Amino acid sequence: MTSSPAGNPQTSTGRVGNFDAEALRRAVAESFDTTISQLKELVAIPGIAWPSFDPAPLNASADAVAALVRASGFDDVRILRCDKEDGTPGGPAVVARRPAAEGKPTILLYAHHDVQPTGDLALWQSEPFTAVERDGRLYGRGAADDKAGILAHIAAYSAVTKVLGNDLGLGVTFFFEGEEEAGSPTFRSFLETHQDLLRSDVIVVADSSNWKVGIPALTTSLRGLVDGTIEVKVLDHAVHSGMFGGPVLDAPTLLSRLIATLHDQDGSVAIAGLVSRDDVEVDLTEEQYRADASVLDGVRLAGTGSIASRMWTKPALSIIGFDAPAVDVASNTLLPRARAKFSLRLAPGQDPADAMDAVRKHVEANAPFGAQVVFTPGESGNAFLTDTSSAAATAAMWALGEAWGVPAVETGIGGSIPFIADLTELYPDVQILVTGVEDPDSRAHSANESLHLADFRNAIVAEALLLARLNEDGLA
Repeated sequence: MTSSPAGNPQTSTGRVGNFDAEALRRAVAESFDTTISQLKELVAIPGIAWPSFDPAPLNASADAVAALVRASGFDDVRILRCDKEDGTPGGPAVVARRPAAEGKPTILLYAHHDVQPTGDLALWQSEPFTAVERDGRLYGRGAADDKAGILAHIAAYSAVTKVLGNDLGLGVTFFFEGEEEAGSPTFRSFLETHQDLLRSDVIVVADSSNWKVGIPALTTSLRGLVDGTIEVKVLDHAVHSGMFGGPVLDAPTLLSRLIATLHDQDGSVAIAGLVSRDDVEVDLTEEQYRADASVLDGVRLAGTGSIASRMWTKPALSIIGFDAPAVDVASNTLLPRARAKFSLRLAPGQDPADAMDAVRKHVEANAPFGAQVVFTPGESGNAFLTDTSSAAATAAMWALGEAWGVPAVETGIGGSIPFIADLTELYPDVQILVTGVEDPDSRAHSANESLHLADFRNAIVAEALLLARLNEDGLA
């Protein structure tokens, strides 16, 4: 990975090849207020795909997205879904397809319309499902992740059809998923069921982030993921801590000691056999990281190597859940068992099955005081690396630089998008581009999620330029 630009970093002032780049910019600008209004209307729909939530708003969200797609000029618009393993219906996906002209490639534009729950409402500065503009940003749940991705695709396509008209021979498919925030439980079966419908030469996944406000990025690596639970058992049943405490340690204490073995004194993951690399060339300072991650003063950063490699190409393990009585209802009892959920991000090149086995071996070998340890594997997903020499990646880096007026950056993302592994397996020859409309302060999944509006407009321009260039040059 490198911070070097690809293609011409200068902004376009007129025609590029056989298309008018400035006309594309004007088309995006002229419809931008309408695009923001449409985004606000989508934000108002609380479509959450988690099983514990009412599915009616999620269905309404799909209907609203389908209406926007039809209004952009698509005739073939479908709302599709597959059943989960338990027989319950999966989230509704919106799929629309415009066939390619002879000799032209097809590009699939992906985003998702479902959103995360709001979390603690007291932490929001405004109502989460009422989009509010403040200081050049649009606040609301889904404003960035990922309803803005949907509108970026639709607005870019609309601008290209307006400017190119009958010269547009590029095949375009919209695929707007409806269960990404719930872990995409039917994604694989959906792809298998509709493999021909979704077949394409290039896939643009608009669900990532730019480098910072004012500097675009193409995400060229994603970490993989495995998760699961670790349970420690020490007693057959709970006993009085005053009468029996001392000779035996309670389960939360022993589980805590086991968790502490997962990292070394530097805070690096201490599980043997995991892939770890420190070859990231992008310069991310500790000050930048502390500001973006809201690290409190005095907290020492964990791990070794560059900050960027610790985020993108090294493993990172977090405890994301812990089963123990709440403090307010705790009694003087030696607890017989305790359970924690771990989430392990994997470096590119790491096999998820090997990583899961490495975690299992580690916790079983480090059982404290002979406690019984039960390891239960959970979900897993592969890492991802972009072929940055591909025609699509080269065109994307050029388009991003043109739209922002500064060279684009190739970045990694510490997070995972497990379904990309399914895409690469079912479509082995496809060129995948991971783009996004977010920035480090978008706070996706958190309170006060927001979208930087100027960068959002640039993202639309960039995608319009990409579509126009692929329409003209193809993938040669």
